[in-house]
Amino acid sequence: MFTGIILAVGKISAIEQKAGDCRLTIATGKLSLHDVVLGDSIAVNGVCLTAVELGGHYFCADVSNETLSRTILKTATIGTPVNLELALMPTSRLGGHIVSGHVDGVGVMTEKRADGRSFRFKFKAPDNLAKYIAEKGSICINGISLTVNDVDGSVFSVNVVPHTLKETTLGDAVIGTQVNLEVDLLARYLERLIKGDAAAISHGSITEELLKKSGFFG
Repeated sequence: MFTGIILAVGKISAIEQKAGDCRLTIATGKLSLHDVVLGDSIAVNGVCLTAVELGGHYFCADVSNETLSRTILKTATIGTPVNLELALMPTSRLGGHIVSGHVDGVGVMTEKRADGRSFRFKFKAPDNLAKYIAEKGSICINGISLTVNDVDGSVFSVNVVPHTLKETTLGDAVIGTQVNLEVDLLARYLERLIKGDAAAISHGSITEELLKKSGFFG
């Protein structure tokens, strides 16, 4: 588990193709790995990866085809900057929100404009994720915990303060930049719970009839 508070910006220093998927080597920049051991989880642009090799200022992680198909790691090249966060410890401050590192989909930046000393960004989420994004709810963008300002269909906006712009890859993002999105963990499970027994036999969407059967209407 993670909090969405980025500790450093690293970069991909090597990509090794391995039997259909790949292994990434990630230079960690100012991120200290002194207490990291093999098998630990590290979030890379919001993707939870397992460290399979460790060096003084780098680690390697295998990336499955499932992860490549669902995240922007599939378009990464050598030199691509990435947001890094170590896994949450029981003694850590929960400064952001609970982030699993399981990316739900890829969004696209559609607008970037100054808003005081901050910047306001708009992103277009995949249509199937729109129902999980709520005004003043939490969203994880490339591993960064942010608050949703407003929502219009599948487009939502966030404000990014100067510190976050400086310490993450969002400072270099432009219109058209693709980002990893992870919706709020509770929203995902709530949908599944509302389906009740139907979850075991159907992959359909939530309907008014299903809500009535689940006791949400009289």
